Amino acid sequence: MRKITIIDPDGTRHTVEAPEGLSILEIAHRNHIDLEGACEGALACSTCHVIVDPDWFDKLSESTEEEEDMLDLAFGLTHTSRLGCQIQITEDLDGIVVTLPPATRNMMVDL
Repeated sequence: MRKITIIDPDGTRHTVEAPEGLSILEIAHRNHIDLEGACEGALACSTCHVIVDPDWFDKLSESTEEEEDMLDLAFGLTHTSRLGCQIQITEDLDGIVVTLPPATRNMMVDL
């Protein structure tokens, strides 16, 4: 079993078990961590935006054009921003650290 650390905007750290193959969004939901995911991982919103620790960012697979388009809508975008639904846990990501931004922008509310 792998582990990941998700840091809340207030600095609270959650180190939780992370089964390989699950996304950061799925793992957050399983552990009652407040990562919205309004589209339930369908790559149709930016509410699962996470900021990846710079030490881990280069270990991620490249983001797709679709993910980049959704990230353009994210609140508080940084150069290490990704969508939690698109980061699948692998052996190489055991111990990854991500931080939740201070707010999210839910464009799906208007749909």
